Amino acid sequence: MRVYSRILRTPGVALIVLATLIGRLPIGISGLAILLYVRDVTGSFGAAGIATGALALGSALGAPLQGRVVDRRGVGMLLPLATVHAGGLLAVWAAGSLEAPAGVLAGLSLLTGAAMPPVSSVLRSRWPYLLAEQPELVPSAFALDSVLIEIVFVVGPLITTVVVATIGPEYALMVSAGCVVAGTLLLLSGLTGYPGPEPSHDGRRAYGLGALADPGLRTLVFASLPVGFALGSVEVALPAFSDAEGSKALAGVLLAVWSGASGVAGLTWGARASRFALLDAHLRFAWLLPVAIAPLALASSPVTMCLLVVLAGLPIAPLIASRNQLVERVTPVGTATEAYTWPLTALVAGVSLGAAAAGGIVESSSWTTAVLVAAAVATMGAAVVVTRRRTLAQPQPA
Repeated sequence: MRVYSRILRTPGVALIVLATLIGRLPIGISGLAILLYVRDVTGSFGAAGIATGALALGSALGAPLQGRVVDRRGVGMLLPLATVHAGGLLAVWAAGSLEAPAGVLAGLSLLTGAAMPPVSSVLRSRWPYLLAEQPELVPSAFALDSVLIEIVFVVGPLITTVVVATIGPEYALMVSAGCVVAGTLLLLSGLTGYPGPEPSHDGRRAYGLGALADPGLRTLVFASLPVGFALGSVEVALPAFSDAEGSKALAGVLLAVWSGASGVAGLTWGARASRFALLDAHLRFAWLLPVAIAPLALASSPVTMCLLVVLAGLPIAPLIASRNQLVERVTPVGTATEAYTWPLTALVAGVSLGAAAAGGIVESSSWTTAVLVAAAVATMGAAVVVTRRRTLAQPQPA
C-alpha cells in the first residue's frame, strides 16, 4: 500500500486526514449516544428511536445547505457550524436532565443534525488541490476517504459503548461534542495556507439549484438513493437472520465482517484506481453491488452467511470512492462542497428508507425477501448510471 504512504507524506495531508477523522467521529457516536441517553431518561425506546431518526434526518436535510454556505463564505464557516452542533448535543443532555418531553428532545436532535459541519465534503473537495503536484494519487485519496468513513462507523460505536458502560450515555454526548469542535479546529489549522476552490458569488447558484444544476450530479444523486436503500435493507436483514439463528450477538459479527470487507476492498481499489478508466470502473462496481448482495439469500448457517457477507461488502467502498471521484468531474464552479453533500444525502436517505422497508418486509415475509428486494433496488441504481452515463462522460477540452 505504498500509494497511501505517498499520500500521507504529502505536506499537510496527514494533519488534515487526522483532523477529519476526529471531526467525523460524531457520525459514529451521536446517533447511538442519543438513542441510549433518551432511552435512559424517558424509559421509551420509541422516543429514543424518534430522536435518533430526527438527528439523521436533520443531518441529511442540512448537509447541502451547509455545503452551500461553505462554498459562498469559505471554510471558516465550519467552526460556527461545529459550535452549534456541539451546543445542540449538550442541549439534548440538558433537556433530558430537566425531563423535557420526547418531542422537545426530538426537535433538538433535528436541529443538532442540521448543523453538522460538512467536514467530509470539504476534504473531498480539497483532494485535487492538496495533491496538485501528484494528480495520479487523487483516485487513491478518494478510496482512502471511503475507508476512513468505515473506520468512523466501527470506532465511533466502540467509543460510545465504553463511555456509556463506564460513566453514562450523557457523557458520550459530551465526547461527541468535543470531537466535532476539536476536529474542526484542527482541520482549519491544517488548511491554512493551502489553496482550495474559490468561494461562489453566483446568486443563481446560491438560491437556485446550486450544484444540482449539473445533470451529471443529478445522475449520481438519483443513483445513490437506491444504493442507500440496499445497504439499509441489508443492515436490517443481517440482524433478522441472526435472530432466526437464535443468536442476536451474531448480528454484530456479521455487520463488522461486512464493513471490514468493504474497507479492505476500498484500500485495494485505491492502490490501483489510476490504472482504470473511472467511468467504466464505476459502472462495473454499480452492477457488482446487486450481484454481490443477492447470494445472501442463500445463507443456510452462520458460517455460510459470514462468507457471503464478505462478498457482499467488496463492491461498497470502491463504488462510493469512484462515485465521489465522479462528483469532482461534474461539479459546477464554485459549488464543490455542496456538490459532495448531495450524493451523501441521497445515500443516507436511502439507508433510512431501506431500513424501514426491510423491517416491514421481515415482519410480513422473511429476511430472505428483504435481501432480494435490496438486490433488486440496487439493480435499479446501476441502471440509472448506465442509462445516464453520457452525463458523466469526461468533458472534451475546447
